[in-house]
Amino acid sequence: MGDVRWPRIAGLRVVASWPEGGIARPPVNPAIVRARLAGLAGVLLIVVGLAVVIVAFAVQQHAPQPSASAAGDLGPSGRGPSLPRSVPVSVQIPAIGVDSTLLHLGDNADGSIQVPSLVTSANDAAWYKYSATPGQIGTSLIEGHVDSHHGPAVFYRLGALHPGDIIEVQLADGTTAIFRVTGVREYPKSNFPAEAIYGASDYAALRLITCGGVFDYATGHYLSSTVVFASLAASRPTAA
Repeated sequence: MGDVRWPRIAGLRVVASWPEGGIARPPVNPAIVRARLAGLAGVLLIVVGLAVVIVAFAVQQHAPQPSASAAGDLGPSGRGPSLPRSVPVSVQIPAIGVDSTLLHLGDNADGSIQVPSLVTSANDAAWYKYSATPGQIGTSLIEGHVDSHHGPAVFYRLGALHPGDIIEVQLADGTTAIFRVTGVREYPKSNFPAEAIYGASDYAALRLITCGGVFDYATGHYLSSTVVFASLAASRPTAA
């Protein structure tokens, strides 16, 4: 090493030798590189998945819920007008953009009321054929889904109705029954007042029913029902 002078530390000469090309890097292990890349990809997938879930919850649509001011009354104070029996054909609710033909459904084998198929009829309302026809003295029941696997269904905005809103039901005899909403309420299914909603009435009553409230992901069902109370206000010939 010629005349190079090396420093002394504590009386000892320190000698260091370096490769001519600098410090040599250790050889790359392909297996370690692949493992690190796989780990990074896994972390990215988890992050992306969490982001998708967060976005899905953020943009999830929720059906309008009845306001306290819309509770109104269950029915009118007097008997009011009525119509002879005639099965319903369709229903329109201008305030929330509903225009649906009416299915005629009965009971399931267990005695519960049939509902339209979520697969084929989510956008169709249904009249319960064992109830009064709309406009008859008694209680007429029309039901529909609030949503389906594809999004909002026929009665998605039912909870947005208010007393005074109009419901029109076309009947098979060429008459349009015009109902006026008297109240809109939400009831827990665990404490559903079936008699008040399904029971007999001494006037021409109409009840529109759909699901509402909180959706229980564990059971796949809503925990409440939205019910619209209406009574016959007038009638007219159905326009051609």
